Amino acid sequence: MSFNIISVIGLGYIGLPTAAMFASREKKVVGVDVNEGVVDTINQGEIHIVEPELDRVVHAAVTKGFLRATLKPVAADAFLVAVPTPFKKNDSTVPEPDLSFVRAAAKAIAPVLKKGDLVVLESTSPVGATEQMAEWLAEARGDLSFPQQVGAESDIRVAHCPERVLPGQVVRELVENDRVIGGMTTLCS
Repeated sequence: MSFNIISVIGLGYIGLPTAAMFASREKKVVGVDVNEGVVDTINQGEIHIVEPELDRVVHAAVTKGFLRATLKPVAADAFLVAVPTPFKKNDSTVPEPDLSFVRAAAKAIAPVLKKGDLVVLESTSPVGATEQMAEWLAEARGDLSFPQQVGAESDIRVAHCPERVLPGQVVRELVENDRVIGGMTTLCS
């Protein structure tokens, strides 16, 4: 599998550093965010968040042409979904996660998916969220097959790789920390 173009959906405290680190390794990266100000700032080689060393990495990646930001997803080979997953406000003593941002991301990338693409949920999310995202993708793209439908023979690969980094250390930890990825099939992993 070759990932020539990587798309990172959500350019916040996890998405932007992730996009920048791939781009710093000379991978073509397209970052997607719904905030026009964020997109414009990144395309100027600047950052909108506070994270040591990130400004230097983003500036170099944009200047060298390996990182650009857009408001809408474009075709890529791998999609990393790094959107917020806050808790819903309710009266229950058990917090309920809000997956509306994950659903919106799935809906946004569905039109540009093609056979062989990988979609990785990086957001911190509850058990079953990856499968739910795959269902939303399948609902939007009946012309493609997904792991929950046909297993390893699926057109689209779906996995979860939760991001675990400390604020203020994100650039270093993205490079040095080991990552765990769980795919819906072995091929997805």
